[in-house]
Amino acid sequence: MTHTRYAFVKANWHSEIVDQALVGFTEVIPAEQVDVFDVPGAFEMPLLARDLAASGRYGAVACAALVVDGGIYRHDFVAQAVVDGLMRAGMDTGVPVLSVSLTPHHFQETEHHIGIFKAHFVQKGREAAHAALGILRTRAALATDQAA
Repeated sequence: MTHTRYAFVKANWHSEIVDQALVGFTEVIPAEQVDVFDVPGAFEMPLLARDLAASGRYGAVACAALVVDGGIYRHDFVAQAVVDGLMRAGMDTGVPVLSVSLTPHHFQETEHHIGIFKAHFVQKGREAAHAALGILRTRAALATDQAA
């Protein structure tokens, strides 16, 4: 029996936090079924997500990033562009592209905040894995119903 493969794209900015999403994802989907790809930041995720989805190798693509407010208004535009790009990648390819891209209103690089977001990213990684499995299950059932 072959297993579905999954792509997991993660941004390197704030990797100590973002990498925790992969930890949560692989708690649900076995790591040997997951190919991991690093990108410099969130803005680079949609293009790679589209290419991975279009490759035909993956049942779903999950993308993780933390876009923080660096004191200028740019983070809102980046976050919106990333989420829109990820959605378009999924719609254009027909492969689910899931976002674990978070933009907190208040983030401080303190031990306390980092700890909170690490735990949050583990949970969000689990949620993305469950979403991937759920959408694939639903689409498979749809295909079976349409074939009958």
